[in-house]
Amino acid sequence: MIPQSVLTCPLCGHVETETMPTDACQWFYECKGCGTLLKPKAGDCCVFCSYGSVPCPPVQQEGAGSACCGGSKHV
Repeated sequence: MIPQSVLTCPLCGHVETETMPTDACQWFYECKGCGTLLKPKAGDCCVFCSYGSVPCPPVQQEGAGSACCGGSKHV
């Protein structure tokens, strides 16, 4: 499992490496570049699955297409 993900803000392009929580989904993330509050895209369970370089730990462990943190599925 990869514990860190590189988040990229879709508005300003700011890039930040963050350690992902292993026991919960992170639904919100404030961009350290522009201050925008990022939320998961439709169909994603968390900001790491939407804007990160790797999916969140539950998805990494279960594989693509698995339910994570409330039932959203990844394809």
